[in-house]
Amino acid sequence: MAVAQMENDVQCDIAVIGGGPGGSTAAALLTRRGYRVVVLEKAHHPRFHIGESLLPMNLPLFERLGVLDKVRAIGVHKRGADFESDTPAGYSTFAFDRALGSSPPHAYQVYRQDFDKMLFEHARQCGADAREGVEVFAVDQAGPRDSTLSVRTDDGGSYTVRAKYVVDASGRDGFMASKKKLRRRNREHQSAAIFGHFSGAEHRPGDDAGNISIYRFEHGWMWMIPLPGGVMSVGAVCRPDYLKTRRGQNVDFLMATLNGNVQLAQRLAGATLIDNEVRVTGNYAYDASAMAGPGWILIGDAYAFLDPVFSSGVYLAMNGAEQAVDVVDRALREPRSEAAAQRSMQRRVRKGMRRFAFFIYRFNGPVMTKLFRNPRNALQLEQGVISMLAGDVYDSRPVWLRLQMFKMVYGVGVALDLRRWWAERKLRLSQAAAD
Repeated sequence: MAVAQMENDVQCDIAVIGGGPGGSTAAALLTRRGYRVVVLEKAHHPRFHIGESLLPMNLPLFERLGVLDKVRAIGVHKRGADFESDTPAGYSTFAFDRALGSSPPHAYQVYRQDFDKMLFEHARQCGADAREGVEVFAVDQAGPRDSTLSVRTDDGGSYTVRAKYVVDASGRDGFMASKKKLRRRNREHQSAAIFGHFSGAEHRPGDDAGNISIYRFEHGWMWMIPLPGGVMSVGAVCRPDYLKTRRGQNVDFLMATLNGNVQLAQRLAGATLIDNEVRVTGNYAYDASAMAGPGWILIGDAYAFLDPVFSSGVYLAMNGAEQAVDVVDRALREPRSEAAAQRSMQRRVRKGMRRFAFFIYRFNGPVMTKLFRNPRNALQLEQGVISMLAGDVYDSRPVWLRLQMFKMVYGVGVALDLRRWWAERKLRLSQAAAD
């Protein structure tokens, strides 16, 4: 569908800021509904991005979007996630085919630069005016259906885009949340990451070869993600104060960090860091105090970001984009229903995030460590956790009930752990007094 362009002014129905998974998904689906959509991506595809591990609940969305075969062609088959355990193999696989509900039995690992480029091109093929190398630097709202976006191009040009609605999918830039002073640090959970790509790393045997592997170490947790071509993405998510201790070369710091877990270090014994390239990122956890307002909405990382231990980022962004399409469509057709639709979406998104966050915030604690190292399926609790790992955090009542029961088990474990700690403390104090 053509977009009318005048001398220094582009007219459209919906402007999408950002051409990542959330923005491209929203653009493709909105264009299919007959809207004139302009996507404004400041970088050029392909561009590097972390977040290479997808969830099974992405797959039905890929199918609705019409890209499942394309994802399959660029991905590594992922049948589950594995965590360190006390088994003879040294790890336990949380296989997705054991999940409750109707989540698919597998997912994929992808190079994000290839995945994001494919989705961006798909939005263009659906009819969106998808632009690269253009950065939005200001938004002015004359009214709820009249926004003007000021844009500069990477060749030094500039122009404006006028839209009836703005979808902010700007990722961790959080463009509108920053402009409107909505952004909040997550003081309950802060983290940073250091990572690289390796060749020659040891894969899991057999059907587990495509699994994401999760390890713990003193300062946080680590990942190993198999990628196409025998490449392994390996990194550590840690507390920011640990990352601030690095001195000298990032390569040396990364390798010293990865050696903090014996099992992971063994799998890297014969590996080589590709191009000696190490990347560092910080300030992982944040959210915005509001998701939407008259004529605008935030999706994906532009709204909030959780620690990536359960690979939820791409799914939350694309699922949020799909929900936002319904909200925007309804707002443009029935303006009086906009606020209610936005509130309903925000409640639903936050519900899913809370279910991930319960596990994320406690992941490195002693009780959660024990539960993951020695999984038990009493009352199908392990299967409920697998469903959460698959991304089934919204609508399945059986999953929700198991997660509630898991919280109760966790609470009992915390109480017992506290009781044990208190008894040991009393013993130490009595021994010290006797000495």
